[in-house]
Amino acid sequence: MQAHASSPTPPASPTRVGPAGRLVATLIACGCLAVLTIAAGLTPSPAGHGTHLALGLPACGWVISYGRPCPTCGMTTAFSLLANGRPIDAFLAQPFGFLLAIAASVTFWGGLHVALTGSRLGQVGGQMLQSRVIWWLAAALGASWAYKLLTWAPTA
Repeated sequence: MQAHASSPTPPASPTRVGPAGRLVATLIACGCLAVLTIAAGLTPSPAGHGTHLALGLPACGWVISYGRPCPTCGMTTAFSLLANGRPIDAFLAQPFGFLLAIAASVTFWGGLHVALTGSRLGQVGGQMLQSRVIWWLAAALGASWAYKLLTWAPTA
C-alpha cells in the first residue's frame, strides 16, 4: 500500500519580499534621500528656526499670530544641520526634528537594503509602530515643543 498524505502541507513562509514590496521600499528610500538631500543643500538658520523660508515656504503662522514657535518650529533647521554633519547643533535646534532626521537616515538605508536584497527588515519597522510607541513619540514631540518654547529667540 502506498503512503498518502491526507492533509495538505502548509506553504513555507516567504523569506523575501516580492517585487511590490521592493518597489515600496525603493519609493520610501527615494523619498527619504530626497528630503535629506534637500536638507543638505540648505544653509541652516543661525536662529535655530526659519530655514524653511529658503524653500520658498511662508513664515510660520504661529510665529506671526502669537509670537511663539509652533510644535514643528526648527525641524527644517534640525534636518539641515544634521545633513550638514552638525548633530549636536541639530539636537539643540529642535530635538524632535533631530530624531526625525536620524529616523529618515535609518529609513533610507533600511529601504535601500530591502529594495536591493528583498529582506523583510521593513516589517520590523511596521511592527514597532504600536500605540505605545506612538504615545512615546507624541510625548517626545510635546517635550521638544516645550524645549523650543523655553529657548525661543525670535528673529528681528
